[in-house]
Amino acid sequence: MNREKVDQLLPASSRILVMGEMILDEFIWGKVSRISPEAPVPVLEVVKESFHAGGAANVARNLRELIDNVQMLGPTGSGQDADRLRSLLTGHGIELQSVLHDPEYQTIRKTRIVARTQQLVRVDREKKRPLDRDSKTRALQHFQRLLPNLQAIILEDYDKGLFDQEFADSLIDSARQARIPLLVDPKPSNPVLWKGATGITPNRGEAFRAAGVPWSEPVDPPLTDRALAEVGHKLLTELECAFVLVTLSEQGMMLFQPSHAPYHIPTRAQEVFDVSGAGDTSIAVFAAALAGGASPVEAAEISNHAAGIVVGKLGTATVSRAELLASFP
Repeated sequence: MNREKVDQLLPASSRILVMGEMILDEFIWGKVSRISPEAPVPVLEVVKESFHAGGAANVARNLRELIDNVQMLGPTGSGQDADRLRSLLTGHGIELQSVLHDPEYQTIRKTRIVARTQQLVRVDREKKRPLDRDSKTRALQHFQRLLPNLQAIILEDYDKGLFDQEFADSLIDSARQARIPLLVDPKPSNPVLWKGATGITPNRGEAFRAAGVPWSEPVDPPLTDRALAEVGHKLLTELECAFVLVTLSEQGMMLFQPSHAPYHIPTRAQEVFDVSGAGDTSIAVFAAALAGGASPVEAAEISNHAAGIVVGKLGTATVSRAELLASFP
């Protein structure tokens, strides 16, 4: 593909919904020059602090780099963290009319402490709390109201209590009736079976766990990896989906589709600094391309280019349209 074709497959007019647990990502940046006399730990001299929209909100943020209308649906609480997260999303131009406000919900914050380019520790502030029935009813109402004007849907599961089987089934059924492609980034620790989704985008470890197949080390080249092939075909069959896109870190991606041979896309990354958030970029760009009429193979190729760019950046990063187009001839 050339950049003109990619530009055509990513129309800015697309409307996409992201649903999932939003996270406030905090980064504390500094430098280390000594070990603490109190304990054998490094002493960080803080240089700066920054906040970013993470989790499902980072997927929305990635989408907003490519399209004009991104809707966000998920729970948020009260207080400084919730206000900061909403402000970040609003600043990115993401629509928040469908965000559920629950004063009892603890907005998730993940703090990463980084010395130069090395992450030292991560501190998570969260409280897993399932949505009550009233909140689920409101969420489903928002979901169904948005459906007629959508070109794609992304469900981001972080296993923090938002998705259970009954709720997931309702979302998938509604999307199928409306004939809107629905993509899922699953969390295998959550036992939800995403049967009937258009496609899922796990990484290799998540794919093995979701398929219930014992882990085996990656094989090179990936097309000779029999265990991976077994996992891909098992997920296609069990979930009855149109595709399974497995991200393989430095090996790129593998696309599985019914009645097709597995399709491997080698990584485009030149240098890897930080793989956190690469999955968010992958599913965002894949969905944007599908919404624009790309085939799953075309969408995977475009998504792989974007992932190769974002892993060369530190922190919760995104890929701009200009950067993505520049990666194609």
